[in-house]
Amino acid sequence: MNEHGMLVVVSGFSGAGKGTIMKELLKRYDNYALSISATTRKPREGEADGREYFFVTEERFQSMIEKDELIEYAQYVNHYYGTPKEYVLNQMKTGKDVILEIEIQGALKVKKCFPEAILVFVMPPNGSELKRRLIGRGTESMDVINARLRRAAEEAEGMEAYDYILINDEIDTCVEEMHRMISVQHNRASNNMAFLSQIREELKNI
Repeated sequence: MNEHGMLVVVSGFSGAGKGTIMKELLKRYDNYALSISATTRKPREGEADGREYFFVTEERFQSMIEKDELIEYAQYVNHYYGTPKEYVLNQMKTGKDVILEIEIQGALKVKKCFPEAILVFVMPPNGSELKRRLIGRGTESMDVINARLRRAAEEAEGMEAYDYILINDEIDTCVEEMHRMISVQHNRASNNMAFLSQIREELKNI
């Protein structure tokens, strides 16, 4: 069967619990790897190159763009962020399913570059729960929370582009559901053409 890893693109509203789901997924199963982005911003205290990010100069980042070494990239607050193609492909070659957390516009760019990628959108059971979670963090003012809710309303317009919608109501159930979604994708006939060809040949020669 298909032993080559897949690319899993995860998006969702701020406060939907994407980070928690991915941490649990990596803790429970050893066939996943998180994609590591390249960035031109300086490392923060406690961050290490190649762990949180690949920290590069602006010149190096521009070179990566020109050489088509990035799956996608964007600029936020005077710094560039992008997904290195080589790192993702190398992880997939070892059989790892690579999880890339990214916003909607970036996810659609990835899908153009990797049509076989799985797009998963994580959301809470309802809008009231999203607001409750954002307030529950206790880290942001109501102005910031309201801005995040307005942003969520904009992002909701693009959800149809995703392969799966994942409702994060109860974390254990949600993690297992995401693992099941990815496992099902591995077993699709279109992802196992080499295996199917091999079986056909074997059957002809029996």
